[in-house]
Amino acid sequence: MQTILGSNGQIGQELAKELYRNYTKNIRLVSRNPKKVNEQDQLYPANLLNFKESSEAIAGSDIVYFAVGLPMNSTMWEKQFPVIMQNVIKACETNRSKLVFFDNTYMYAKNDHPQKEDSPFIAKGRKALVRKQMAQMVLNEIETGKLEAVICRAPEFYGPAKTSSITNTLVFNKIKQGKRIIVPLSKQKQRTLIWTPDASRAMALIGNTADTYGQTWHLPCDNGHNYQELIEFAEKITGKKLKYTVIKMWDFKVASLFSKNARELQELLPRYGADNIFISEKFKNRFPDFSITPIEKGIRKLLAVEHNISF
Repeated sequence: MQTILGSNGQIGQELAKELYRNYTKNIRLVSRNPKKVNEQDQLYPANLLNFKESSEAIAGSDIVYFAVGLPMNSTMWEKQFPVIMQNVIKACETNRSKLVFFDNTYMYAKNDHPQKEDSPFIAKGRKALVRKQMAQMVLNEIETGKLEAVICRAPEFYGPAKTSSITNTLVFNKIKQGKRIIVPLSKQKQRTLIWTPDASRAMALIGNTADTYGQTWHLPCDNGHNYQELIEFAEKITGKKLKYTVIKMWDFKVASLFSKNARELQELLPRYGADNIFISEKFKNRFPDFSITPIEKGIRKLLAVEHNISF
């Protein structure tokens, strides 16, 4: 049995598809209101803030994937994520289940230093501190030998369906809606993005490879690009000249006075003012046959339906 916690999110959905295709038909999907991805999926509604429900949801699982998401709300993150993480760790230990923790890069420094698996945690901001705490909880249990776990870390997403990120929201969704693109801070700074189906495929591969455990892995990405290049790719695909506006930090600060969403973005924005280079050579060397989606191909997949383009 392989169990996905947070199965309704985009990572969880793609993970369920990949596990079913290549690893197991015995899949349990867990969330407050889980929905089937594959016909044979087992559905298990659970509140992971409750240890008993968490343990019951995990019981019988060989591998548990933590893909739990919460709304962009710092207070909610501080109150709920550490409790959920502690419950899941304890439940995995109790049930002797392996844990595959899907993580992000919030705890890394917001500068142009290349990010590697051994980059120090220099968390600035409320959400960054929460993610640092969660990752450290897993690392501590690995160190003690109580938990067999692996951390799979990904940079900013782009991708289909429910994929949620600043770039998806301000760039690709605007293109789909026929609206002006919003570029945060700079059109020239390099950004490393990960195609969400690639992230899920890589996590399934790591979770089902015995010698990956006890480590942190950066999930595989195409080379970085700047927003000007991404817009040029999209223009080539759509055959249209796309309009965009570069929004500076000061404008976001003004918007934060009136918008809760803009306030929640504040701690993430400094990374858009510097090159953001995410290194995934460890994964690429270990799994040289893994097919990484080139970013132009990903953008084509994102925009093809909306613009009736065939490839």
